[in-house]
Amino acid sequence: MAWSSHAASRSRESIAAVSPPTAAPGPAVGLVLPTYNEASNLEAIVAAIRPRLGSGGHVLVVDDSSPDGTGEIADRLAAADPGVSVLHRPRKQGLGPAYVAGFREALDSGADLVAQMDADFSHDPADLPRLLDAARDADLVLGSRYVDGGGVEEWGPLRRLISRGGCAYARAVLGVEVHDLTGGFKVFRREVLEAIDPPSISAFGYAFQVETTYRAIRAGFRVVELPIVFRDRRVGESKMTKRIVLEAAWRVPAMRLPGGRRRAQMRAAG
Repeated sequence: MAWSSHAASRSRESIAAVSPPTAAPGPAVGLVLPTYNEASNLEAIVAAIRPRLGSGGHVLVVDDSSPDGTGEIADRLAAADPGVSVLHRPRKQGLGPAYVAGFREALDSGADLVAQMDADFSHDPADLPRLLDAARDADLVLGSRYVDGGGVEEWGPLRRLISRGGCAYARAVLGVEVHDLTGGFKVFRREVLEAIDPPSISAFGYAFQVETTYRAIRAGFRVVELPIVFRDRRVGESKMTKRIVLEAAWRVPAMRLPGGRRRAQMRAAG
């Protein structure tokens, strides 16, 4: 998997990377790690992820010009480790667009599997090998809080209600059996990302997670859920906002309507 070391031209984004890792047998894995003000977590999370991806694995940090110096830390990690690279974006643009940019870079670099997870240890890097192994037989693997064996720790009642309620709402509206539609711990086979066209998704938060999974289901891909325990972030502030919750509420039904994707994009642009 050859990761770019030259400046990217799209949306004034730039890549800071070093020479690609040595090719290894098995699928090439690219893990997309979006960051905004994660200086306290980044070095530790990358150190925990790298050995769990295997010798052919690569971590792509997508940083939205974090004012706390996250991008500079990522550059230092990339300079020291050929299995890490950095995509710098000019401003904070939201989680969904960060993943879209990261997915594009991972696919362009030849990844067979593309993983995504949070940078704050809410998702346990120790679960990565299970999710990657499950992608041998599944097209999209979800780390699920809401199947047997999964769960959430260190959340208050309101946050639990919002999360479970959001998943139940999306399941009912979309008519799917997936239990954890809003989760962000996933492994995609490259064929899935090529088919579902992430750049056409303009959502920023939970709705982006819902729509990528829903599109995979509608396209006929095999989606499986593996239990994970989600823990509240170790340090730093939550990125959860009222806007993210409200966005999901109106975007989810739009996903089912004829032309709903286009209307959702027009509404977001307006």
